[in-house]
Amino acid sequence: MLTPEQIVEVQKANLDKLLGLSLKSFAHVEKAVELNLNTVKIALEDGVEAIKALSAAKDVQDFVAVSSAVAQPLSEKAVAYGKNVYTLASGIASEAAQLVEEQVNEGNKKFVELFEAASKNAPAGSEGAIALVKSAITAANSAYDSVSKATKQAVEMAEANVEAASKATLKAATAAASTAKGRKAA
Repeated sequence: MLTPEQIVEVQKANLDKLLGLSLKSFAHVEKAVELNLNTVKIALEDGVEAIKALSAAKDVQDFVAVSSAVAQPLSEKAVAYGKNVYTLASGIASEAAQLVEEQVNEGNKKFVELFEAASKNAPAGSEGAIALVKSAITAANSAYDSVSKATKQAVEMAEANVEAASKATLKAATAAASTAKGRKAA
């Protein structure tokens, strides 16, 4: 059985972890605010430049060419912004998942320790029940490990898909801009 001092220590450790996660979350919020402010500033600056360039167009073909030239950097910036937002979000999710994993592992360890201590004082004839519970604990830990590994693989796959989608978007934007430049030259 846990002593009051042990309970206080566990709660103190949990509070420290929660405060650490809160500070990390706040840091991510600061980064998100900074990212959004910079994005808005750059978008306004790019918008002014785009309006100047479009207003200087002499004919429809020139207007289309300028529009295409303006669109490509904007799409690249939009993709970069999306990747940055994804990185921030996945960072805090990863830190929270790591904290949960640490808590689960620590909880499992404490439970096993308590169970081992309790099983030493078990009455005669309860060996089968103790073996069954130990087997269940092992199976539960194995299942948790499998789920944890599958989740990590899914996250890695999602990150790879985001990267591939970003590259495809940039490639399509570059191709569209090249096509528009080719039309102007023709």
